[in-house]
Amino acid sequence: MSETSTAEKTPPPTPPDQPERDRGGALAYLIGHQSAVVIVVALVISLAIGAALIRYQGVNPGFAYETLLREALVVDGALTRTLQKTAPLILTGLAVVLPLRVGLFNIGGQGQFATGAIMGAWVAYVAGGAGIVGALLGMVVGIVAGGLVGVVVGVLKAWRGVHEVISTIMLNYIVAGVAFWAVIEGGPLQAEASKTSGIPQTETIPEAAQVGSLAGVPIGFLIALVLAVVCWWMLSRTTLGFKFNTVGANKAAADYAGIGINRIVVLSMALGAGLAGLGGALEAEGTLYRFEPAIVGSLGFDGITIALLARANPLATIPAAFLVGILRTGAAGLQFNTGIAPEIVDVLLAIILLMVSIPVLGKWLFRSRADKVSVSTASWGS
Repeated sequence: MSETSTAEKTPPPTPPDQPERDRGGALAYLIGHQSAVVIVVALVISLAIGAALIRYQGVNPGFAYETLLREALVVDGALTRTLQKTAPLILTGLAVVLPLRVGLFNIGGQGQFATGAIMGAWVAYVAGGAGIVGALLGMVVGIVAGGLVGVVVGVLKAWRGVHEVISTIMLNYIVAGVAFWAVIEGGPLQAEASKTSGIPQTETIPEAAQVGSLAGVPIGFLIALVLAVVCWWMLSRTTLGFKFNTVGANKAAADYAGIGINRIVVLSMALGAGLAGLGGALEAEGTLYRFEPAIVGSLGFDGITIALLARANPLATIPAAFLVGILRTGAAGLQFNTGIAPEIVDVLLAIILLMVSIPVLGKWLFRSRADKVSVSTASWGS
């Protein structure tokens, strides 16, 4: 045996440490975090356009934005009012998020919110003598009333093929109209006081059944926080959440896996609408302590902005709703201190919604086109 064969082989020299290869740098990071980038860009563009409009009205934009934040967060009682406004916004945002995860677009939060508000206020008034039990009954009835509106939408979608956008728009007018009719002159739920004041409203909920605050934090806000966490847990940690996500990602695969698509469609709409109804009940029991048409405002439609800002993530609805709550709460103080019309807040929210929804709409359009192409290809091949 040769000497070379028996000699111990020396390992090859270890190459010197080399710096880690750049895997795309800032561009790769932005692409990997495009959801957050879209949100930041939307906020920056909306604030910039808002600043231009504020400057056009002869007011310093920096002072205007500072006033907006101060009136919403700093002045006495401002933070409580903002959190009070944030509570129904979280719930109307979740009302859009849950159906979105199934591939449905619930824009009926306005009507679902109104239904829950009037039914919750009426039940809390009737059961007001029971104290906290009356308040809880009002919340439960608000959930059920809003959820029934969602069931109608889900059934029409699942078994009749009616697009949920059409049915929710129509039901917005129907249920809101019925709710408003119930409190106008001669309506079955009209308060005695409204006959003299001329303001359509229900009777005032007894103090014992009103939803108050805990250490300065509105109880409705705490309820909304818990439900946002519950929705996140359900969607990410449970079998039901898996079914929601599977149906939203690929209905054909969900059907092949034995998931009842129609049941999931109805359930997602019912749960989302029920949350919007709870938001209405909490607003009636914890803010005005009665129902009147002005209670609805734009809370239902703001939920769409919140859901898109949150990118259909239940936990992200919390900061998104807080942002919208700041804008809504500070709008009145902004007008009082600067003379700027509070509608500037609507402009800001509309621009944010536009900027955030463009990528979502693009993805939806391209996915729809891809689905049509795959269907036509399969038909041609068969």
